[in-house]
Amino acid sequence: MAKSSSQTGPKLTGGVKYGDIDPYKVDCQHEARKTGHNIRRLGYELLEWSRGESVVLYRDPHGQIIGHVDEGLGTKNQVIVSMANQLGRIAQSVGTNANFVRTFYDSLAQCTVAMIVNDMITLGVLPVSVNQHLAVGSEDWFKNKARARDLIKGWRNACDMARCAWGGGETPSLKGIVNPTTPVMAGSAFGVAMMKNGKLAIDPRRIRGGDHIVILHSSGVHANGLTLARKIGDNLKKLPQGYLTPLSDKTPFGVALLTPTHIYVGFVEDAINAGVDIRYGVNVTGHGWGKLMRPERPFTYLIKNRPPVHPVFQFIGVHNPKGPMSLQDLYGAYNMGAGFALYVPRRHVNKVMELANSGRYPFGATDAGEIIDNGRKAVEFEKIDVHFDEKDLDLRG
Repeated sequence: MAKSSSQTGPKLTGGVKYGDIDPYKVDCQHEARKTGHNIRRLGYELLEWSRGESVVLYRDPHGQIIGHVDEGLGTKNQVIVSMANQLGRIAQSVGTNANFVRTFYDSLAQCTVAMIVNDMITLGVLPVSVNQHLAVGSEDWFKNKARARDLIKGWRNACDMARCAWGGGETPSLKGIVNPTTPVMAGSAFGVAMMKNGKLAIDPRRIRGGDHIVILHSSGVHANGLTLARKIGDNLKKLPQGYLTPLSDKTPFGVALLTPTHIYVGFVEDAINAGVDIRYGVNVTGHGWGKLMRPERPFTYLIKNRPPVHPVFQFIGVHNPKGPMSLQDLYGAYNMGAGFALYVPRRHVNKVMELANSGRYPFGATDAGEIIDNGRKAVEFEKIDVHFDEKDLDLRG
């Protein structure tokens, strides 16, 4: 087996040192646990077991369970600026004017909403209202009407995909804090949990050995690992065409990076309504496939089949400035074709696969493997030398 990256110092995945960030998150949870009593006077109860999950759950005075999520896009929008600059330089060198027609901010809007609602649906919480937070470095950012228009339309369309309302938002101007050309895109949402027979439709406490891991395919990098991808695209010495370098499928590298993230809310809702027993959902983002270990109980997640891998991942692995990346590093940093994972009983795998192949959704699915109840938290791959253990994912403390 490949040596676990957690044994060699802070974990660097896609340019982000999660080994430095995760302890802060754990410390926050320790202090947050001391605040739950504050809402009891209102008749609300925070479900403590949901701390460390992608969405935190609350029970309201009427017994309804609601969830809350806050998420951000990260550095994906910097790709747009770099692409525009590179197009301008190329046009100047050949004596023509570059007309960067697409702003791509509609794609970024969808990615931001997806980061929020895909976290929410991991426990079967359907988003009700999504708010937009757009922090800019200068009011001048809004003068680009095409960019603003595309972002607004993209956010609205993403809310339609997520079957929720666009509630409101905030647009602070933070001069000297935010880069004038690249705003901070983020948002928050609240939603209502799907229920079955008075219980949560998705509850990780029901995961059992023998359950299957069904992977819903990704559209590409989604919104994680962009720090490393930007280093590759910006390094014109090693990659003269930069973001315009074609992948094996002829798609320019930058365009592939800006492909919008799939929104999986509708699929999960439809699957539950069709009678599929989903016991857990995983939004495969930071930490890559190590995220499959997010449930608190110690299971081993055995991967027998992998989803198709988009050419962009091979490109990143080959052109990493520090040398070619191993599969261990790639699967620890990127989704590698896995956008969302569902844990379901073996008997319900066919239902999930039929729904995914119905043509109603822009992604397919792979019956990737099974869960083994052996008291050891790990992700094991049968056909490649990749391995993650509990040291690679500590989000609870």
